Amino acid sequence: MGAARRLGLGMGRLPPGPNNAITDVPGVLVGHKTIIADGLATGVTAVLPHGGDLFRSKVRAAVDIINGFGKSVGLMQLAELCTIETPILLTNTFSVAPCAEALIKRAIAANPEIGRKTSTVNPVVCECNDGGINDIQAMAVTRHDAEAALDAASAGPVEQGSIGAGTGMTSFGFKAGIGSASRSVEIGSRAFTLGALVLSNFGRAGDLVLPDGRRADPKGLGEPESGSIIIILGTDIPLDDRQLNRAASRAGAGIARLGSYWGHGSGDIAIAFTTADPLPHVSPSPFISISRVDDRYIDLVFEAVVETTVEAVLNALCAAQGVVGRNRRRIPALTDWLKEPL
Repeated sequence: MGAARRLGLGMGRLPPGPNNAITDVPGVLVGHKTIIADGLATGVTAVLPHGGDLFRSKVRAAVDIINGFGKSVGLMQLAELCTIETPILLTNTFSVAPCAEALIKRAIAANPEIGRKTSTVNPVVCECNDGGINDIQAMAVTRHDAEAALDAASAGPVEQGSIGAGTGMTSFGFKAGIGSASRSVEIGSRAFTLGALVLSNFGRAGDLVLPDGRRADPKGLGEPESGSIIIILGTDIPLDDRQLNRAASRAGAGIARLGSYWGHGSGDIAIAFTTADPLPHVSPSPFISISRVDDRYIDLVFEAVVETTVEAVLNALCAAQGVVGRNRRRIPALTDWLKEPL
């Protein structure tokens, strides 16, 4: 069901999938590695569009940079070629490099010709700054932690809240982290799924607008909006490159609906991929055929993007427990605020 729905904060008209998570999309896997120690609260989250060799069987994808205050890798080639050829890793700002190394080494182990007899590989790693809770200068995440997240990837329910890359993240003045949601859609009598997974670390305290119209304000925590959110959208709906880019851009409507204005210091990035019609690394034919939904039905996709983005963020907020940050300031849970009398 999801943490938000259990608290009456579900939204939208489209039905969720069985797990209300991105793993409802057939073939998609998610794994976490959490690091909690003295001064450390961080980790890695892995999203695998499928469990096979992504370098050999690439998924079609697009990226939308809503606000570009970020240090991710792999997005330039993703935008140019519209494919993803490694799993997607999420982590903290100073841990992008070991995560990229893990993806490169794993791809080379499966394909020793990479960089020698064939092209190099484009790792995709996105980040948010968890320095308010985690000692980010410790640079605690290693390549082995990234590999552990990849090895832990599985289908079924997704652990959410303070887990993996989300361990040290906050949103709108509340503890946040990893959230996920999904929607089932029917197009031309065929059933499809669209899911979102977010690394939620954005939004100014006091700006959060809940689906019932209430504004959730943790008093005394007003700060500039300077966090980030990474939104991963996965679907089995056949979409072409242009449609994937348009779908990714609608994630911005979801975070705006929650009350964000995409502040100057916020890195807001949406990646959308489809598992339909994967592209071979080397095609046996000079021509490749792909299917795509007719644009007459694209609004269903856009609606699902907005609904899953909003609910994934709410799930991150509702699944996370309050913590004490590095400056001894208490970061409350949204669930604690919801218990307060109106």
